[in-house]
Amino acid sequence: MPAGSAQMLWTSREAIAATSGQCPVDWQAVGVSIDSRSIKTGDLFVALQGPNHDGHDFIESALERDAAAAMVHAKPGTVVSDSPLLVVKDTMTALESLGAASRDRTSAKIIAVTGSVGKTGIKEALKFVLAQQGITHASVGSFNNHWGVPLSLARMAKDTAYGIFEIGMNHPGEITPLSGLVRPHVAIITTVESVHSKFFKSTEEIAQAKAEIFSGVMPGGIAVLNRDNAYFDLLSEAAQSHGVDKIISFGKHERADVRLLNASLSPGHSIAMSEINGRPIPFRIGIPGQHWVMNSLCVLAGVLAAGGNIEQAAFALADMHPPKGRGEIIQMSVAASGGDETLIVIDESYNASPVSMKAALEVLGRHQPTTNGRRIAVLGDMLELGAQSVDSHTGLLAAIEENNIDLVFIAGSEMAHLAKALPKSLSGGHAPNSEALAPLVVSAVKSGDIMTVKGSAGSRMSLIIDALGARFHQQREGD
Repeated sequence: MPAGSAQMLWTSREAIAATSGQCPVDWQAVGVSIDSRSIKTGDLFVALQGPNHDGHDFIESALERDAAAAMVHAKPGTVVSDSPLLVVKDTMTALESLGAASRDRTSAKIIAVTGSVGKTGIKEALKFVLAQQGITHASVGSFNNHWGVPLSLARMAKDTAYGIFEIGMNHPGEITPLSGLVRPHVAIITTVESVHSKFFKSTEEIAQAKAEIFSGVMPGGIAVLNRDNAYFDLLSEAAQSHGVDKIISFGKHERADVRLLNASLSPGHSIAMSEINGRPIPFRIGIPGQHWVMNSLCVLAGVLAAGGNIEQAAFALADMHPPKGRGEIIQMSVAASGGDETLIVIDESYNASPVSMKAALEVLGRHQPTTNGRRIAVLGDMLELGAQSVDSHTGLLAAIEENNIDLVFIAGSEMAHLAKALPKSLSGGHAPNSEALAPLVVSAVKSGDIMTVKGSAGSRMSLIIDALGARFHQQREGD
């Protein structure tokens, strides 16, 4: 095999059959990639043509990095004639065909996850708990769009026991073809909120768009729904209209199949008692926050729907830690003259919505700073909120005050609305973007502070984390 002990994923013959392509050279691939910069030895490089870059310009680079082969729809003149090129009519269509072929050849239990918030975290948690019960494959990061889903499918090994795929959208009609490609046995909708509302007239329209996930569910499949959400009935009816008759619900609701009875929240973890189909199931989740208690209920409901071991999954949740950018706790050494010299940073920089922003502020509020330390929120724009953007940003003031936040730094034009609403006593500074804000934050922090950094992916709040890391020695949770 090209990559030592790595498992063979595709042979040239299998890829040719899947894509109706042509390739005179035999090869074996142990992975699939669309980014020549991250190519690993033995990967099949798929040269996608995008709005800003054409992967065909990087074929030579991919092969030099020991790619097993390159999937192309045009032969570049700079590549030698006997190079392992899988020639197809269109690489995007061929990637979809490769993903479909991967789905066809596996007997894995397939789970698809969508929702307004929490889908990436729940996908990661499902991967974590199910990996202890069988060979598990899941989307990397948030590969949940028209190229991320087929790429994730194409990377799934034949002998996978559980396949978990995130499906996202910000326009109506996006989920239907992706669900048809994934063809899940279990379709999870985490919740429906007014997120990505720029392209929708109402939250009900968002719910209807999320319900498109049921269109691809396999016969006899199961829907997992949030019983506490206002759109539970709408989603239930939508599932049934697509022939999905079995629904497993989760939440605090007395009729939820996976029901939260009580929970004890701490700064670093939570302990909860749930009832699943009448059975008491206690669990500890190694990630703080009420939202993660609810996420865990969704995870357990997903495991139940997939036929996994509930008790084993509940036990495994204790070892969960926040993924990078989604609540990861970083301790940084801050030079100081006596006293505690530690700054605690909660990295929530991956993404943001009004719901997740308030949840992050609640978690920050549960942390107790040391003597002279402060609770600091560093917030970037929440994007794609449309006409609701102003109210959504200024509406964070209540959560800031309720959770006793001492100082707020703000980046971005949308967050400027919150900056205007903030009392002067809470304002740490406002800058047009995260890059400009970073030096203000770095110069202001001191030992004993506890800080949360959060914003939509497009606001690039990770630059704040990078700037702090460059200034102070850091130790991430689990190091």
